[in-house]
Amino acid sequence: MSSLNEGAKSGPGSSGFENRTFVAWKPSALELERRKIRSQQNQRNILIAGLSSVVVLGALLAVLVTSPGWKSLTDTFFAWAYGFEVFPKIILGFTTNIMLTLIAASCVAVIGMTLALIRTSRSPALTPFRILATIYVDIFRGIPMLLIILLVGFGVPALRLRGVTNNVLILGTTAVVITYSAYVAEVLRSGILTVHPSQRAAARSLGLSNFQTLRHVVLPQALRRVTPPLLNDLVSLIKDTGLVSILGVTDAVRAAQISSSRSFNYTPYVMAAILFLLVTIPLTRFTDRTMRQAIERQNAQGNA
Repeated sequence: MSSLNEGAKSGPGSSGFENRTFVAWKPSALELERRKIRSQQNQRNILIAGLSSVVVLGALLAVLVTSPGWKSLTDTFFAWAYGFEVFPKIILGFTTNIMLTLIAASCVAVIGMTLALIRTSRSPALTPFRILATIYVDIFRGIPMLLIILLVGFGVPALRLRGVTNNVLILGTTAVVITYSAYVAEVLRSGILTVHPSQRAAARSLGLSNFQTLRHVVLPQALRRVTPPLLNDLVSLIKDTGLVSILGVTDAVRAAQISSSRSFNYTPYVMAAILFLLVTIPLTRFTDRTMRQAIERQNAQGNA
């Protein structure tokens, strides 16, 4: 009752808490002790991790350096003077890989999304297209891409069709697009299927059409959820563009092969590998970061 009287005495429009003072929260002695223990445990874990890394990596390095063929290996694979001599040719070939990746990624995105939408469609009129899309995905996911490149690169010219190009770069890119479209279609389809049916029902109850529901409700959620695996597919696509070299396309791998065949030194292959690493490692780290953020966002929603 006294507290109510104090609130009443404070006058109309007053909350009754104006005269109260709030004391800032301070951790207790037990909490401070816990923080100290956790800090010591973290320092100990860092020390153990550092020592174990030095021991293991040092042992591996010692085994390599003391092996009988180390000198021959360095002369054959790590002749840096020769590597930097042919490096401009490898970079020129690597531009072909980058161009092929950009073209293939754009085509794969369109074809993969089309296949995913067809396979997740419920329209009876699209039943034959769903069957064809399923057959397409099953076949081209089950055959190694190297075989697809060989079949397309050498099979299409053998048909001698009018108006069909025999350019190995175009045929190699087509084979890559055919294969990766099947993989990306399944990734996108899985993302679409993870969207709860209640989302569609809520959108339809608000008056949205099927197309509007798909565009504004389903696809944004699905794409957000499958972004990490799509980035992983992009990293794999960049690496697999080197397989088109078996058709004679002068990319980074082919340029390294030509240089190595002239000197019987494999350092150009190492230089080509370094170029791929310079592109794929940042993309891989970005993928890991995106995945970590997605997990944190999901956990935050779950806690909410």
